[in-house]
Amino acid sequence: MADSEQLKRWRLILGEPGSQKLEDLAGERFILNSDELVMDEALAAIYDNSTPEQEDTQQGGGRRAAGKGPSAPKLAKWLADIRTYFTEDVVSVIQTDAIERKGLKQLLFEPEVLKTVQPSIELVATLMSLRGKIPERTKETARQIVKSVVEEIKKRLETNIQRAVSGALNKRRHSPIPNVVSIDWKYTINKNIKNYNPTLKKIIPERVYFFDRAKRTNNWNIILDMDQSGSMADSIIYGSVIGSILASLPALNTRIVAFDTEVIDLSEQYDSDPVDMLFGIQLGGGTDINKSIAYCQQFITEPAKTMFILLTDLFEGGNEAAMVRRMEEMHKSGVKAICLLALSDKGTPCYNETLARKLAKIGITCFACTPALLPDLLEGALKGADLNALAARLTAVKKT
Repeated sequence: MADSEQLKRWRLILGEPGSQKLEDLAGERFILNSDELVMDEALAAIYDNSTPEQEDTQQGGGRRAAGKGPSAPKLAKWLADIRTYFTEDVVSVIQTDAIERKGLKQLLFEPEVLKTVQPSIELVATLMSLRGKIPERTKETARQIVKSVVEEIKKRLETNIQRAVSGALNKRRHSPIPNVVSIDWKYTINKNIKNYNPTLKKIIPERVYFFDRAKRTNNWNIILDMDQSGSMADSIIYGSVIGSILASLPALNTRIVAFDTEVIDLSEQYDSDPVDMLFGIQLGGGTDINKSIAYCQQFITEPAKTMFILLTDLFEGGNEAAMVRRMEEMHKSGVKAICLLALSDKGTPCYNETLARKLAKIGITCFACTPALLPDLLEGALKGADLNALAARLTAVKKT
């Protein structure tokens, strides 16, 4: 028999419709305390038949009825309630459900309300989908939300990407000029392992070794070609931030492109600012992968020194046969061509398995990757690793 606290949790999950059956099971009537009532009302606003604009009535766990109160105060109170009683990850889920299930995009049109929203990848995707509809009075607040999410992603990934690229391109060349981004960690640790201090449980290095960055600019040409259809929202957000990090590295010549049925060269328009880049993307629309690949091919001047990353779920609306042929031409010319089906923490997405198999058959590696594993992918690819073996290893790591 479940205890009283467990049954109360089920009452909050199921809402009023499940109350009677749970009370029959418990043999007593549920009396929710004041905090639990607020949680119940906040959840009911999204998962029952009411909305945050509607007034809740009949306190004490009774049936809620719709009211006609002003929407902005109700939304602000509802947002404050969910942030008080739920953790950040749960708040993000509830906010996303509020927008998707109840159509509450208007909460993003009022700066006073938008300021109280929990920044998240999902919220940034929604703001991107509303590009051109956000009122002037709200645009700066929306921009600050996008910026906060971008900065959080950069904080997680920037150092590892810089280190991976430096390690792959500079190899054994060392320089006496110190530069934290250019530290050769593996060589430094191996040379100083003898200086391990068991008391501190740390290696005290006599010397730190740095990769030589001199005269090694633009060694590689990186082309990131991103599908901006609505299903790729999370991936294109991560991709834009990662693309801007790569664009900031002098050892790489980076080009960032987005496409639906048209092609947008983001590197030409927005340089390395990922916030401006994201606001330059319009989620949704059709998909013409072949057209985008054709555009990118003009920038391949040294195939053996080019990495082409196609970020798409492969639902092609254009000429599929021509698209496969272009990818095969790239691969045979020596371009390191990779198809990322997703760049997200949410796992392998829905994708065109038939087209993925066709690409795999001609030697193009196709797999989904989390942002945290992308530095390993970049380093391995730049070092000339077998991409299929590398993808299999990263997929195994992701599953563990």
